[in-house]
This record gives sequence, C-alpha cells and structure tokens, in this order.
Amino acid sequence: MTRPWLRWLPAALVPVALAAAALAGSYQAGAATSLPHKTAEEVIAMIARANVHSLSGTLQQSSELGLPQLPSAGPTATQGPASVIELLSGSHTARVYLDGPAKARFQVMDMLAERDLVRNGNDVWLYNSADNSAAHMTMPAEPARTAAPHATPAPGVTTPDVLAQHFLAAVGPTTDVTVGDGTTVAGHTAYPLVIKPRSAGTLVDSVTIAVDSASGLPLGVDVRARGQAAAAFSLSFTELSLSTPDAALFSFTPPRGAAVEEKATPQLRALPGKPGQAPQAKGATGRPTITGTGWDAVMALPAGTAPTDVRSAPLFAQLTQPVAGGRALTTSLVTVLMLDDGRVFAGMVPLERLQSAAATK
Repeated sequence: MTRPWLRWLPAALVPVALAAAALAGSYQAGAATSLPHKTAEEVIAMIARANVHSLSGTLQQSSELGLPQLPSAGPTATQGPASVIELLSGSHTARVYLDGPAKARFQVMDMLAERDLVRNGNDVWLYNSADNSAAHMTMPAEPARTAAPHATPAPGVTTPDVLAQHFLAAVGPTTDVTVGDGTTVAGHTAYPLVIKPRSAGTLVDSVTIAVDSASGLPLGVDVRARGQAAAAFSLSFTELSLSTPDAALFSFTPPRGAAVEEKATPQLRALPGKPGQAPQAKGATGRPTITGTGWDAVMALPAGTAPTDVRSAPLFAQLTQPVAGGRALTTSLVTVLMLDDGRVFAGMVPLERLQSAAATK
C-alpha cells in the first residue's frame, strides 16, 4: 500500500503545515453574524480551554498549491506516492468520527472508492477500497491519562483543531493577530482569528482560524500564500455534531478477499519544526534540526533521509525541478530541497532560504 519513499515525504511536509498524508480542506465561511466583541487574546484562550472529545462531521478540502496534476484513474491514482500528492491537489471530502483520544474513524471519499483509517484503542486499520487492500498496526501502550482536547487521535488524522494548533505555535513577536467579523461555519457561529506573519521571508501571507463561539473548537483553517488570490490550503467542517458517535463506527473487519498486511508498530514522537518551536541542538544524530525560528524556520533532515530509490522514481522527477546539488519541490506554501547526498531541507520559505541553510551545514 505505502511505498518506502513515503517515510520521509510526510516527515518533510507535516511539520511545515501541509500534513501530507492526511486530508486538508477548504474553509467556506457562511453569512456574517453578530457576536460579542472579543480580543485576539480572548479567542486564543477559548481555543486553549476547548474541551471537545467527541464529534462527527464532514470535512471539505480545496488546495491550490501549484502541484502538477496526477492521474485521476487507474492503478496509481489512489496508491503509494501518487495518493499523497493527490490528497494535496484539488478538492476532497471526508467524514471524521472521534470519541476520546483512542477512537477515531477517518474516511476520504474518492469518486469511485473510499480510503479509511480506523483506530479503536491500540488497533489501527488502513483500508483502500480501490484495490481491496488493508493494513493493520498496533499502537504502543500509553499510560492512563485524561483525554487531551488537542491530541491527534491517530496517525494521519488531521482536523481543523490539529492544524490550528500548529499555526498557533507561531503566534509571537513576529506575528500580528486580529479578530474579524463573526461568521458561520457548519451551522456554528464563529470568530475568525487572523494570523499574519510580519516576516517577509515566509511564503505565508495569512492564516485564518474559524473558532466556534460556544465551544472554542477550531472549525476551519484557511491558509493564504503571498501573491496568490485563491486560498492555497484550507480545511473546514461543512457539517458538525459534537455528540458521541455510534461505537460500531470504530470496529473494523477487512472485507472478504482483502489483501491484509501487518505493519510494524509505529514509532510516534512529537512533530519537529513547528513555527515558533525552539530549535533543537545542531548535530543531533538521526533527528531533524531547526535553523532559525518563527515563520522562516528551516527543518533539516540528515544524510540518507531520502533513499536512492526515491530520487530515481519517475514521480520524483515529475514533482521536482533540478537545482544545484539535488532537486527541489516547490509549492505556493512550502519548499522542500532534496540533495544528492540524501539530506532534506524544508520550510514555508523560498528555495533560496533552504539553499542558504544547506550551505551552512
């Protein structure tokens, strides 16, 4: 189901806000509505206090990242590397069901197929109806804890809340934060929290987070790139219920005849490279390092990160352009530089910034 080169692609893109292997979506605001005045600090505090552990809803996606169009039918359309890029192009619809930190179901609805990620306790299933294939993995045991409202319930499950937390980490001296006029998203009144980088060295123009006026839950995230009229990347609920989903939704049995693969237990750790995150010490063996801070930070992955079979794959050549010492993937929001020695540099910055960072390491 998943080719080896996908191991590093999400690692390069997720920390710089694309969440590559998961759904991203389009925030379609409804009619303006009157809400009590709140400052940016008050709206951010609402998000911090949000205590939503269960929900079900529909997510709508729309991306304009400047990625090449890939085949929409055939055996490569929803498999391997193509499926990652396909989820970052055009529009997609998904259903999401959450019940606490250890129960989740995420369904990406394709035109003629469906992709599912189901977590029930320590069991995680991935299923693709296009080729009737399934993969199972067992999550590592976790100590008993109180459910965290902003925790990711399963690898690959991205909601507006999870994405909003990424960008809220960037709020600081290099960022202007304001609150727009009240709006409506998925039938819920919301405060638009507008985050605008002051740095001229980032590709990001602004990020708007629609915050539920009642619960404080982020309902949609809209990311705009510099010099681009249409939203580059957005994620929003179009339908949302905060009631507990039916427990049966979190049970999964592979369909008859499905090819089932047992996967190794994933090694989970906090994502590096969030805007505003303190840099790690340079030279940390085998781990990403961060150069700079805030919106123009660059994440570096060590030599050998991008295997030889990645760099020789036809899709790799299709997605990237040749540059001195390697190849580069450029989008309206994120740039990834992959050098011939296997090192990878990524950030929400122009290519020149990555090349400068690579020259100092």
